[in-house]
Amino acid sequence: MSPTARTPRFTVGFDLDLTLVDSRPGIRAAYETLVAATGAAIDIDLVLSRIGPPLEQELAHWFPADRVAEAAAFYVAAYPEHGIAPSPALPGAREAVTAVRELGGRAVVVTAKNARNARLHLDHLRIEPDVLVGSLWAEGKAVALREHGADVYVGDHVGDVRGARAAGALSVGVTTGPCPADELRAAGADVVLAGLTDFPRWLRGYLAAGEPVAEARA
Repeated sequence: MSPTARTPRFTVGFDLDLTLVDSRPGIRAAYETLVAATGAAIDIDLVLSRIGPPLEQELAHWFPADRVAEAAAFYVAAYPEHGIAPSPALPGAREAVTAVRELGGRAVVVTAKNARNARLHLDHLRIEPDVLVGSLWAEGKAVALREHGADVYVGDHVGDVRGARAAGALSVGVTTGPCPADELRAAGADVVLAGLTDFPRWLRGYLAAGEPVAEARA
């Protein structure tokens, strides 16, 4: 019997930056625009090494508290022009989302990036989830994951692991972002994959096992 036939409808959540999209080139370009406009001394390589948390949290390292909101607004407004085109899909991203839907599930993208710019990435790369929710980070992602009944959440950051666990979802970590496998496991990831190219095979095996999330974690 096929996994689809044996398994009730399920939902898989995905993070966006460095899980589905290699947004580092676009983030670099947007930060370069911000530096040119403000004169701020930002170590962009350092920024790129810790992608994941909300924009305002990163900007607080480079701007006084009373200028963070202004800097964030400028960055977000500049991002569509500078951040979308340079940023490719990560290997296996389209196939991972497609596999969820072909196996009878729903794919939900839950990201710390604002929803408008996240949608631009997805549309540009022809990645088609059923739902997109933006501006949520770490445990805050659990709100959307619970609302949409996510059984699994896939992400590259320990914050994604925390969000999955807070939602009661199986945490699948991928090592395409700043957090290595041992760090993801230490944070509580149930499964760690090298990247999304491995995800469809893993998902088929997971569904074929027919185990509830709680049992899979035991």
